[in-house]
Amino acid sequence: MPLRIALDIRHIRDYGIGSYIRNLIAALDRRSDDHAYILAGRRQDLHELPPLSPRFARAEFPRSDAGLANQATFPWFLRRFRPDLSHIPLNSVALLLEKPYVVTVHDMSSLLFPQDRASRVGALRHRYRLFRFRRGLLRANRIIAVSQATQRDLESLLGIPPDRIRQIYGAVDTRYLEAFVPADARAAGPHAAEFHRRRLQERYQIHHPYLLYAGTIRPQKNIPKLIEAFAVLRAELAGHPALSELRLLVIGDAISKYPDVRRAVVNARLEPYVRFFGFVSADALRAFYEGAQAFVFPSLYEGFGLPPLEAMAVGTPVVASNLSSLPEAVGDAAEPVNPENVFDIVRGIREVLLNTSHRELLIQRGYAQVRRFHWDRTAAEVMAVYEEVGQKRRQSSH
Repeated sequence: MPLRIALDIRHIRDYGIGSYIRNLIAALDRRSDDHAYILAGRRQDLHELPPLSPRFARAEFPRSDAGLANQATFPWFLRRFRPDLSHIPLNSVALLLEKPYVVTVHDMSSLLFPQDRASRVGALRHRYRLFRFRRGLLRANRIIAVSQATQRDLESLLGIPPDRIRQIYGAVDTRYLEAFVPADARAAGPHAAEFHRRRLQERYQIHHPYLLYAGTIRPQKNIPKLIEAFAVLRAELAGHPALSELRLLVIGDAISKYPDVRRAVVNARLEPYVRFFGFVSADALRAFYEGAQAFVFPSLYEGFGLPPLEAMAVGTPVVASNLSSLPEAVGDAAEPVNPENVFDIVRGIREVLLNTSHRELLIQRGYAQVRRFHWDRTAAEVMAVYEEVGQKRRQSSH
């Protein structure tokens, strides 16, 4: 019997979670079943949706998932649609959300790397967030963990029974798997993609070879260590004919929130060589990936780690941490480094930049690694969770 599934899409405009929501919905739409969906979000969220079949109804809800009012108003809003289950695609579950529901956990960083606790107000906010996090997961009928590492964290940190967790990988946004050229660059014909990249480089004033990091700058991302490693590497490459003017570009967060990162740049005297761009558009991010000499991701903790796979998808070699879930994501297609050792990070970057045969091997392995993950497989496994939870509810109601 077909199910009615409510899906919270209010983070569809985010980087990682937004990619998960967009691609999961598109893959669910490609399936030949009769299940119906209520896609609940704000007007600007609903505008991000592609054309979908009539099985997908849009339901406008005006509030974000932050704030106390959302804890009651969003569950009340969903109740009018009488869903068989709800899917919250991140661990921000409204306190009064009716069961049954499914939650996707992308990472456990709020438990493992707590922030905002310096002041009394910050500490109270942090305790409230943790309370919501734990309560939402402990009440969930099923939890989707995006990696084996995240599943282990759920079991060890929250004591969630393994039989309530389903480990389901995501995949790279399909936009990275297709040739992409904006309409206003297509007049350049067969060279349109290169024209588009060069135009973006001019817009952002990028005139030198560069290493790229994309993601947040939170403590677990290990950006100060990356900056230290870059300082050492620049000294080593001072006389290199092609890389002596190497830069480090950091995309995806506001540097003003992280003074320790700014201090690391100043202390290393790297102000002219390290640039922070904050958030950029999806097409600009892809162009940054494509133009990089290497993508460097020395994170201490990841729920899964999509940015390295996005870099691989466009043919950029990757240097990545050997901790947490990253070995699951990158396999043997990245140069592994110990993220707590500056000189090992330097070694990994140097190997990718200067060893031509190894660099080419990683690029080819990267293409193959990206193909290991596919949204249609993800959607099939998520659908199995929906059907398991939905059928149990119907059996219990009879």
